[in-house]
Amino acid sequence: MIVISGGTGFVGSAVVRRLLGEGAPVRVLSRGGRARAGEVCGDLGDPASLRGLCDGATVLLSLASYVGGDERRCDSVNVRGTSALMAEARRAGVPRIVHLSTCAVYGPGPHRGAGVGELAPAPVSAASRSRLAGEASVLAVGGTVLRAPLVTGYGDRWAVPALVDAFRRVPAGWGGGSGLASFVDVMDLARLVAALAVTPRAVPAGVLHAGHPEPVRNGALMEALAAYGVLPHAPDAGGSLAWEDCLAGLRARPGWVSERQFSLLAGDMWYRSDRAWELAGIDPGPGPLGRLGVAAGWYRARGGVSPEGVAGVRPSPWKAPVVGVVAGAVSVGAGGSASVRVGDPVSVRAGGSASGLVPGQRRGGWRAVPAGVEAGAGAGVGVGVGAGAGVRGGVQQVEIRAGALA
Repeated sequence: MIVISGGTGFVGSAVVRRLLGEGAPVRVLSRGGRARAGEVCGDLGDPASLRGLCDGATVLLSLASYVGGDERRCDSVNVRGTSALMAEARRAGVPRIVHLSTCAVYGPGPHRGAGVGELAPAPVSAASRSRLAGEASVLAVGGTVLRAPLVTGYGDRWAVPALVDAFRRVPAGWGGGSGLASFVDVMDLARLVAALAVTPRAVPAGVLHAGHPEPVRNGALMEALAAYGVLPHAPDAGGSLAWEDCLAGLRARPGWVSERQFSLLAGDMWYRSDRAWELAGIDPGPGPLGRLGVAAGWYRARGGVSPEGVAGVRPSPWKAPVVGVVAGAVSVGAGGSASVRVGDPVSVRAGGSASGLVPGQRRGGWRAVPAGVEAGAGAGVGVGVGAGAGVRGGVQQVEIRAGALA
């Protein structure tokens, strides 16, 4: 049994889908008042509610965190909550613990190719300070800490939306686009976490970096975003600005991305991450740029809206009501447009054209497609459906009827 906290979050939900798709038994900690199948009600802020959560577990995946600016909540979730969860894991004798943290614990850069142990943590925000403090309780029980860099992909509310907000304010190349940073797509991070959960190999205690091994050049990322229509034009069309001019542009125009956050996004912030993938025994995949097309629709719709909903660039106005939500599943018919959640959102537009791939799809009849497959329905894909067609989905699979082409 694999126990997961944070299983409904951006990264955690992708991990849950991955594990379910592989047939692994999972138990998800849920803060909701009513637990669904495979969930247990509990709250990291209430240690008593965690009692029994880890009974019979062979793995604990600690993926819950709070990344906002409320210091009390940071302490409650990231420090005391993580400590309570580790105490429960120790009581239950869980032999393997994997905890998701962040490379933001290293603080301001530049950081250029540092390995684990080569940088002294120097967090500057409440979120990163508390997440570093939370790591201590994980390491004390022999757990493995994954420090992830910027995470992109369908559902990302921070990394690319922040780039869009910054580009709206400074619509040019930033320092020649030379900044090199570590990123990881959420699907690849989910593969990594899931592989570390189920691998028969020993997973050593300590800290690992969990980015894609190949860092991303800022100019290449911005050009790709422009090619997918996420940005209004390529950076070079606005010229190239020196770093200080970029910061001056940020100050001159209102927005939600701070100068410090801008430096994390556009400067040199990359870390050696090969070891985690080697231990997991999997290929890291094509990298964030190679996965960008799957999430392009999400990014175009979201624009530069902040994680808290503060507008930078307004999102696309196309948004129709969700149709027919039944017992945690979604059913969508033809005759209109809707944006629905089936694992991750699947946009369905009657008469529209297909976008992306849904592995296993074929014409005629219903065909089950495991949720969470790469570039598949669980990872956020636009699917065109003809009249009478529909999409149905539950926790573990999505089905697409005749007329759908993907």
